[in-house]
Amino acid sequence: MSDQGAWKNKLYFGDNLDILREHIPDESVDLIYLDPPFNSQANYNVLFGEKNGTQSQAQITAFEDTWHWSAESERTYRTLVEEGPKKLSDLIQAFRSFLGQNDMMAYLAMMAARLAELRRVLKSMGSIYLHCDPTASHYLKLILDAVFGIKYFRNEITWQRTFAHNDPGRYGNTCDSILFYSKSQDYTWNQPYAPYSEAYIKSHFTKKDIDGRLYQLVTLDAPAHGRPPKYLWKGLPPPPGRMWALSEDKMQELERIGRIQYTSKGVPRRKYYLDELPGTPLQSLWADIPPVNSQARERLGYPTQKPEALLERIITASSNIGDVILDPFCGCGTTINVAERLHRRWIGIDITHLAISLIRYRLQDTFGPELFPYEVLGAPRDLESAKALALHDRYQFEWWALGLVDAKPAQDKKKGADTGIDGYINFFDDGSGKAKKIIVSVKSGHVTVSQVRDLKAVVDREKAVIGAFITLESPTKPMKDEALTASYYAPEHLAKEHTAPKIQVVTVAELLNGAQIRYPRMLVTTFKKAERKYKEPPPQQDNLGWNVK
Repeated sequence: MSDQGAWKNKLYFGDNLDILREHIPDESVDLIYLDPPFNSQANYNVLFGEKNGTQSQAQITAFEDTWHWSAESERTYRTLVEEGPKKLSDLIQAFRSFLGQNDMMAYLAMMAARLAELRRVLKSMGSIYLHCDPTASHYLKLILDAVFGIKYFRNEITWQRTFAHNDPGRYGNTCDSILFYSKSQDYTWNQPYAPYSEAYIKSHFTKKDIDGRLYQLVTLDAPAHGRPPKYLWKGLPPPPGRMWALSEDKMQELERIGRIQYTSKGVPRRKYYLDELPGTPLQSLWADIPPVNSQARERLGYPTQKPEALLERIITASSNIGDVILDPFCGCGTTINVAERLHRRWIGIDITHLAISLIRYRLQDTFGPELFPYEVLGAPRDLESAKALALHDRYQFEWWALGLVDAKPAQDKKKGADTGIDGYINFFDDGSGKAKKIIVSVKSGHVTVSQVRDLKAVVDREKAVIGAFITLESPTKPMKDEALTASYYAPEHLAKEHTAPKIQVVTVAELLNGAQIRYPRMLVTTFKKAERKYKEPPPQQDNLGWNVK
């Protein structure tokens, strides 16, 4: 991973524990940000109810942010106890004794295993930021203490994630915690600053130069702590118990450039101009970054989407240009989107194809031709791997297949009655401002002509213009014949070459070989389009485009 010339950014589909163990080398990542899923909206007490089920744990799907105690949780727990570092092993056993077998314990076992792997992949000068809420932050901090070491705790950052609201029976819950740890005492740190408030400027920058520049005067002495003054400045001693804060050479340099001003009693003061100061060193309370609300231009409709300004602050403070940023729960891709814009390399991991598709479109919409090369790993690339995914998890197969045709899933959870709609595509082919709809049905098992008839009925019911039937198996001749009976969709204002079959049957094999659903591709709006942004050139680059350090 150290060869920058051969580097491609990476987007992995799969369980991040497996990806970390199998694909991410030791000490190869400079900065980790993670916002692990958790059902913080659930009743707090429900999370602690005893669970003794032995069912196989389902994969966590998009927007289904909760974990349950299961046979898989038990295996993870036993592995941590038997093979984990002693402090982590002792801690996780204490948690089990205190919490029992419940959702919270399952979540903590899951997190402990992953945090141990994340420490392994982090470089010695690297840092990790774990984003959580008060439901589990106290437990997670203990796990981080056990994995990274108490002395490497840097901050618990409080981010005001929403505005004041009424929480009946308690104080309004408006904040998240971000736990910041480094791997060593020598870690990357670029001091962030907050702008001075208007009140601070008014009270401190009370002087004005002849050219109108505001400045303040600051004392040039410091506590002597019992030591004698090192020198007299122009024959003037510092105040009793004090010494001059700067060396005599530095004082002379400030005098030469006009940065020392004297009081009426001849006491030197240093001039600081407002326009030359970076601001106030940033503190651990972040109340200046608003949430991604319904009006935000960057909003993509992902429930747990974090604002780009939050990630920009973290990435800028704890990494440099060309560094590798890892987000093992990358969701809608805010971390990697910001990393791309700030000229960092990146690795994203997510367990749902829905997230992978959303990230792909977000990157392309945001950066266009400026997008640095990246690869999607773990997703099927041939028919056999597509069949394997379908056998393993038909919902993930469905989301993956919808991604092949740029369709948005109609349902984001494994629940609800089957409406005959697995996904849809919105597009415009006229100036009416009203989108046309394509209904997409995905089948991973045995297919029959009756399923094509069902799709025709759904297209009519939903007033869609086209229905697409995606099948893993080859369609039968009766299925093809049935599709032909649905006639064609002919856009009123376009030429005949834009006419498309109203019902289209296409196989996964055909899609993998470059086939597409036929429809007028004037403007597709299936996914909310991310705002186009342009990268600023980094201050210094080598011939590979990465920062020279």
